[in-house]
Amino acid sequence: MKNNMAPILTGVAVSAAVGTAAYMMSGMGKKSAAKNFKKNAGKAVRAVGDVVDTVSYMMK
Repeated sequence: MKNNMAPILTGVAVSAAVGTAAYMMSGMGKKSAAKNFKKNAGKAVRAVGDVVDTVSYMMK
């Protein structure tokens, strides 16, 4: 059961990050918004990585 959960959780995390990025980009019109998006996207990617690492650690 543990081996089946890691790829599923990774897929969910990546899908959530991609969906959020697509949603944020669809409403952008200003250049300053693009800078904010890059900053927030970097934070989101790090947060997703931390979540995946934590879940994988918990499954060991």
